[in-house]
Amino acid sequence: LYAATDLAVWVSFDDGDHWQSLKNGMPAVSVRDLQVKDDSTCMCADLVAATHGRGFYILDDITPLRQAAAMQAAKSASAAYLFKPITAVRIRFATNEPTPWPAELPSGENPPPGGILNYYLPSNASSPVKLEILDAMGKIVRTYSSAEKALDPEPAVDQAAYNKVCQQTPSAPFCGLPLYWPAPAVVMSDKAGFHRFSWDLHFDPVSPEDVVPVGDDEAQGAVPHRTYPAVNSPWAPAGLYTVKLTVDGKSASQPLVLKLDPRVKTSALGLTQLATLSGEMYHGAVATHKAFVEARGLIAQLNKLSGTDVDAFKAQIEALAPTGAQVRNVRGLRRRGSGGAAPPSLESVSNAMQAAAMAMQGADVPPTALQVAGCVAARKQSTTVMPLWTALKTTALTAFNSKRKAAGLPTVSLGA
Repeated sequence: LYAATDLAVWVSFDDGDHWQSLKNGMPAVSVRDLQVKDDSTCMCADLVAATHGRGFYILDDITPLRQAAAMQAAKSASAAYLFKPITAVRIRFATNEPTPWPAELPSGENPPPGGILNYYLPSNASSPVKLEILDAMGKIVRTYSSAEKALDPEPAVDQAAYNKVCQQTPSAPFCGLPLYWPAPAVVMSDKAGFHRFSWDLHFDPVSPEDVVPVGDDEAQGAVPHRTYPAVNSPWAPAGLYTVKLTVDGKSASQPLVLKLDPRVKTSALGLTQLATLSGEMYHGAVATHKAFVEARGLIAQLNKLSGTDVDAFKAQIEALAPTGAQVRNVRGLRRRGSGGAAPPSLESVSNAMQAAAMAMQGADVPPTALQVAGCVAARKQSTTVMPLWTALKTTALTAFNSKRKAAGLPTVSLGA
């Protein structure tokens, strides 16, 4: 139950017997009307407060208020609580020109982009808190952890301190543009209390280098103080997902519905083709990059050994996993192979497949003939290189280790 007064907005969980303030930074102003905006049109659950000053405030996502009783029960049991999230809508935020709007232009502040996720911790966690997004088949598509910390100092929080960082290291993240662009870092917290987090609705980056801070090139589509890092991985398709929160070894899950921007009119067939090709290219890029990392791990072990057999085996691996194959533009919109006449390698194939996937992420429309051709070419490279790696890490690795073991010499292994 909500109530408005001449000073603030209030909420009651017991039919008006007790009231709690919903001020949350809202100034003291006469509130003349309230509306709960909760329907299939907006796909939201917000509380709108109209003020006497002909303006209005919006409290984004009131689902935690509606689940307050369940949270209190979890709190009494000293258990973490994951709130059932509202529908996530795949909207492309920050598409305006990269110039701050003039002060006289009326504008509000959007809620966090992506899927809004809320959770409560009764006490500080003793180990990193983990949040996973799983698709309808139970496959993990995105993982976050409280072990991933924000920069210290953080440009969106302390511009003066971070400006000193940029003066000392001009190539540091966020130093390519004025520091009024970056948004506060969206990081998981392992501290006691209520926390709001947002999933950016993308798949996991292929590598850490695929999360690129704003300002490394240009702030295209930027919003002052609310521009988030670019994620160089495909959008997750609309559908049913599961959010899984793990705290100190105990897990809780909630369903999450992801819907497409209602303004998109592309046919279901076109969207399916887009999601299928994007997913194939992305998972292929992940697999070939993982193979590249494994190959470089073997080379690191072989560098500690000596012998003609070692040199020969290492040369085989180097041919499939040379370094320096990754080249990306500074905004991280796509990664591409090193080009030239060099034969395809694990990482160049990963780059090609990721570039093919990212080329289709600019709009929710069916892939063009050129984009499909890019996928075909990347797929062909993968079917050439991956069997070579499979044979090398099984047959060739086994033969190499067998000979060295028989001679009483050290061996190597994947993942060591």
